[in-house]
Amino acid sequence: MKVTNYTYIIICAFLFNTFELHATEPPFSKYKNDDWVNQQLEQLTLEEKIAQLMMITVYPKQNDASKDAILKKIESYKPGGILIMQGTPCKTATWINQFQEASETPLLVAVDGEWGPAMRIDSTIIYPYAQTLGAIQDTTFIYQMGRDYAYQLKLLGIHMNFAPVADINTNPNNPVINFRSFGEDKENVAIKSWMVAKGMQDAGVIPVAKHFPGHGDTQTDSHKTLPLVPHSKKRIDTVESYPFRYLAEKGISGIMSGHLNVPSLDESGKTSSLSKKVINEYLKTEIGFKGFVVTDAITMKGVQAAPGKAEFEAINAGNDMVEFVPDLEKAISSIVGAISKNQISEKEINEKCRTILALKRWVGLNEYKPTIIKDLTYRLNSPYFEVTNRKLIKGSFTVLVNNDALPVQDLEKTKIATLMIGSGQYTAFQKMLAKYTEVDHFRISKNATEKEWVNLRQKLENYSQIIAGIDGIHRYSSQKYGTTEIQRKAVSDLVEENKTTFVFFGNAYALKHFENIHHAKALILAHQDNKLTQELAAQLIFGAFDANGKLPITIDQRFKLNDGHEVKKNSCFSYTIPEEAKINSKRLYRQIDSIAELGISEKAYPGCQVLVAKNGQVIFHKCYGYQTYDSILEVTQENIYDWASVTKVTGPLPVIMKLVDEKKINIDAKFSDYWPDFKGSNKENLKFREILAHQARLASWIPFWSTTLDKNGKLDKQVFSDHPSEKFCVRVSEKMYMNVDFKKEMFDTIRTSKLENRHRYLYSGLSFYLYPDIIENMTGQPYEDYLKETFFKPLGAYTVTHNAYLHFPLKQIIPTENDDFFRMDKLHGFVHDEGAAMMGGISGNAGLFGNTNDLAKLFQMYLQKGYFGGRRYISEKTIDEFTRIQYAENKNRRGLGFDKPLIDNNKNNLKDAYPAVSASRSSFGHSGYTGTFAWADPENGLLYIFMSNRVHPTRENPKLYELNIRTAIHQAIYDSFEKKAF
Repeated sequence: MKVTNYTYIIICAFLFNTFELHATEPPFSKYKNDDWVNQQLEQLTLEEKIAQLMMITVYPKQNDASKDAILKKIESYKPGGILIMQGTPCKTATWINQFQEASETPLLVAVDGEWGPAMRIDSTIIYPYAQTLGAIQDTTFIYQMGRDYAYQLKLLGIHMNFAPVADINTNPNNPVINFRSFGEDKENVAIKSWMVAKGMQDAGVIPVAKHFPGHGDTQTDSHKTLPLVPHSKKRIDTVESYPFRYLAEKGISGIMSGHLNVPSLDESGKTSSLSKKVINEYLKTEIGFKGFVVTDAITMKGVQAAPGKAEFEAINAGNDMVEFVPDLEKAISSIVGAISKNQISEKEINEKCRTILALKRWVGLNEYKPTIIKDLTYRLNSPYFEVTNRKLIKGSFTVLVNNDALPVQDLEKTKIATLMIGSGQYTAFQKMLAKYTEVDHFRISKNATEKEWVNLRQKLENYSQIIAGIDGIHRYSSQKYGTTEIQRKAVSDLVEENKTTFVFFGNAYALKHFENIHHAKALILAHQDNKLTQELAAQLIFGAFDANGKLPITIDQRFKLNDGHEVKKNSCFSYTIPEEAKINSKRLYRQIDSIAELGISEKAYPGCQVLVAKNGQVIFHKCYGYQTYDSILEVTQENIYDWASVTKVTGPLPVIMKLVDEKKINIDAKFSDYWPDFKGSNKENLKFREILAHQARLASWIPFWSTTLDKNGKLDKQVFSDHPSEKFCVRVSEKMYMNVDFKKEMFDTIRTSKLENRHRYLYSGLSFYLYPDIIENMTGQPYEDYLKETFFKPLGAYTVTHNAYLHFPLKQIIPTENDDFFRMDKLHGFVHDEGAAMMGGISGNAGLFGNTNDLAKLFQMYLQKGYFGGRRYISEKTIDEFTRIQYAENKNRRGLGFDKPLIDNNKNNLKDAYPAVSASRSSFGHSGYTGTFAWADPENGLLYIFMSNRVHPTRENPKLYELNIRTAIHQAIYDSFEKKAF
């Protein structure tokens, strides 16, 4: 049966308690009589056999003198293995290669990798701690994590991992296990331990569960003293040893003996790792474990035996190997002496040595090959490993309080502040929150004064909602987990105002020091504090994915074992890496980078931006180049662009679709029913559908500004002025104002314009000048107000606006053209399109500005058939109608407002295609004259946004089209995921 959720954990627990379990032979056992094992054993002297039972410690972070000392030990005493401590990937692997070369019998290489190789090897992926994993309900992710561990360790030349920690942390004040345990529930610990172990074992690495018979309920640290486990044997049988029994039954390869005083198992008080009663009689005989047993570090204070004697007692107790041996010569000599005194037999040594050699045979050391150093760090950090890490973190989030606050929605009604309690920096959590809606950021350090908090609290009073992260929490319990009085006061004060959602980045036990946090509006336990966890927590708050984590421990009476509310996702964006969408990031980045950089080098544009989303996941968002050719300001994701004609499908069109849903517009009615000025004209009988599909014979465009020129080619002073007044109140550019009456002349010019002779596709923007007035008349609200309140603000697309210069600093806005024929000015924050400018910047044909991420939200709403972020904006039926080809019989590819692929697009080569050849027939989008492009493909779940200012400094630059940049990138995206990524 496939283990997938917590329900199955309970079932397993029931079966485990109902039936007697029998230990299973671990996979390496089949090699105990292997030819290679027999051959190696025959070649070893007694001293060398004993040395095979010893593991020494190496520190690759140290210098060559340290390495040379280890090499000398290996050559002189021939230990069975080495334990890797701190080091970099390449240096560690290089040292391992050199040690293996020096060893006559291949070395068994081990590491303490409880949260992956990163526990000892830097520059590698840091997986979640066990307590974090204890909250996860889908254990398939944990199994995959175990496999990831194995793949990474094998890349380094490591064969054994002293993990998982199978201790049940029933003591919240445990000074050494604590967050290293999966929790306090024995079934949860047993299943999670097995999933990690099985993942490693299935991938060819030896898992070693620790610390038998159980270190979870101790008051002291075995590194420093000998901890007491005061429980009865019955309790030890049913609680502490429970996970180890389960693992033995499943066939785990290894178990580590802990340094503990367990009187109920050995009344003498002898350290458990040195006790025959604990190892031979309890673990091997009573429990029936058939695998490999290794001690915890023999140098720990809990051992309470001298070097040499400790190693002998460990081997004599039943351990197969001793870890962290400080003096090989003394350890070997001690055991040789014990054999001569008949305190232990040579047969026992042979059997243990055979076990070690069988392990080596199982991991492939009979055909040893050196580790490949080239690109090692890159391979260790494969994005496929990060996908596992992301799934684990998302699955661990535990919502402890939710008073209808999660996910955060109704964005148009809230004014949000973000606050970091315990940080003096602008954090990854806050940066990610800003991708979802408009927020203002605040922070207060752990050491802030009460006055600083009072001043900040006054500022926060102006907000209707606060999203607060609590960080700077320590892993262990000393000094209240490192929390400070000001942190606790800040939380307490905010809770009283009942408008704060908290995310707790740290050890769950630390929550007990925040006395009223259970009365918060919402509380998410994120367990750990790192960049990825912060980013994903922010995404959860807005509904990017489900939350179903359960507390793996009891904190206090407020927060108990298995507490946790489920929160369902709401179809907003998530932000991730390509591999989570099964796309190879290396291939995707390489292809897009090369085309985008080509555009810059060929001066098709000074800079650009590309966003790709797959199935609602933003998997690529990268900026290239600069705002202008002077290379001063780099392009950033926060930059605001002039969307040009993309405005048509993001401004008036969503409102028209909504009004169709409300039956206020009938697209098969006459357009003049909604624009009465057309009555009595040659346009009286034009259908709304024909106009939206560019099939109505309307003229393509009218250069309104040129109609104001006098005979000398100068602008009419009756129409334009260089300063504002009551009459000249339509601002066209920084120093130009238009007579408000001329707007009617523009409409009259549209009314009297000629129609084409026959019905055919001819792109026309004329009707889009009229839609703002039509919408105002039908909704009773100013056009832009209605747009923002109905679409932009609820979507969290807060940067979308007309007349960007009024709302954003100029350095954030990408400049467009240096206008040398009409406005005679550098256009920066003012709309590029002349006609839209003469409408005061608020028009339906052009005029919207916004950043790339916010344009993506609008188009993702279309891609999701009118639904986004927990709200339906437009009906699925209407989206389908507007995005289908309307007049294919006339070879018109257009939908209603939306552009579509060429009728015969799949027959074209890339150069002649529009958009990409691989874009499906159901896809739709629009382009903009300034160099913008947005395209959605429902069939492939793909969204592509391209932003540039190709008209800077002049529109007389056709290279964006000549190089086919936008289409080439579009096709490269399809090419990257049409090939298998895995």
